[in-house]
Amino acid sequence: MTSAEVLPAAEAPGIQLDSRPTKLVDHFALGLNAPICLTWELTYACNLACVHCLSSSGRRDPRELTTAECKAVIDEFERMQVFYINIGGGEPTVRPDFWELLDYSIDHHVCVKFSSNGIKLDAAAARRLAATDYVDVQISVDGASADVNDEVRGSGSFGTAIRAMENLAAAGFTGFKVSVVVTRQNAGQLDEFKAIADRYGAQLRLTRLRPSGRGADVWGEMHPTAQQQRELYQWLVANGEGVLTGDSFFHLSGLGDPLPGLNLCGAGRVVCLIDPIGDIYACPFAIHDEFLAGNVRSPGGFQTVWRESDLFASLRKPDGGGTCSSCSMFDACRGGCMAAKFFTGLPLDGPDPECVQGYGEAALAAVAAGSVPKPTGDHSHLGQVRGQPLGPVPIALVTRRPDRSCDEDPLAGFTAR
Repeated sequence: MTSAEVLPAAEAPGIQLDSRPTKLVDHFALGLNAPICLTWELTYACNLACVHCLSSSGRRDPRELTTAECKAVIDEFERMQVFYINIGGGEPTVRPDFWELLDYSIDHHVCVKFSSNGIKLDAAAARRLAATDYVDVQISVDGASADVNDEVRGSGSFGTAIRAMENLAAAGFTGFKVSVVVTRQNAGQLDEFKAIADRYGAQLRLTRLRPSGRGADVWGEMHPTAQQQRELYQWLVANGEGVLTGDSFFHLSGLGDPLPGLNLCGAGRVVCLIDPIGDIYACPFAIHDEFLAGNVRSPGGFQTVWRESDLFASLRKPDGGGTCSSCSMFDACRGGCMAAKFFTGLPLDGPDPECVQGYGEAALAAVAAGSVPKPTGDHSHLGQVRGQPLGPVPIALVTRRPDRSCDEDPLAGFTAR
């Protein structure tokens, strides 16, 4: 059985065999036997302290899955026929066993895409990647120029990312991804981002800013304005065939024709998240106890959580639309992003906070002060990180002396391979 098959009726509550959907997207909405892809954060350790980091990364968690445990999870993926895994963090390449796990996954027929700020992607690493099948790389930048990018990601981070792109291009690795979180600060640089990707034979990937992790603290200052959202939609319509979005912007479909992709929330249906200590969340952007389905270390492992979790079963039930069901745009936007609603204090059956019809703005105005949920877990550096941005969207950091060297620099003690 492949991961493109819907869970049997006995394993997907509420699904009747005589009323099975005929559209592929409707099958996906009811849940698959295995995720098409999943995000796996290998570590919270990171040399940067991006102000919008969805996992509040910085310091390594000592409870991280061991190399052996990670390989056992990959074995499960192989048995379940998971198509590919999207590895992130933190900065995954700072784990000493990163390359070992990458090779192990590919050897066991699980393709790998990993996101990196480029810190360890020197010329030798680029050549190694170029010679490896079934691996893809995403280099993260959040500005098409150093001044815009480094304000969010830290001093020197733009130069590091560009050097990684140069190394990949020189090694003949074509088609890697330039990954951008669209913000109020960089929304006017879409053409410039596309030019950077084209320059290095890469593909541009745009994602939505969610109020997750440290992003919850800066979302009000950084999420695109309503006018920028409209301009983004028109830009995607004009350039969408050559730009990836990962269904990030299906909430914009209410502005006209749906954008390419599934245009639905895949949380617990086709995607999920495994964090560094093995906790399984329904969505990479919803790291909160309310969306915690289980842990890979529990009896039955990942497969049992994916197929039997009460949380996932509830997410796979047919969506009635809630208060959005009466809106003429509901079939296009499906009510928007679950994580964006949750971390702005809106009900999950209500409008997206960036609803293009304006319903989200009205709903946000009614949210009571102090009632907005806080993301679970903060792994931020305990001291100010070298190059931490100090501009208009800084995060609040404790400025005491770090207890350990890795509290300030998770690369401390690591040697490049």
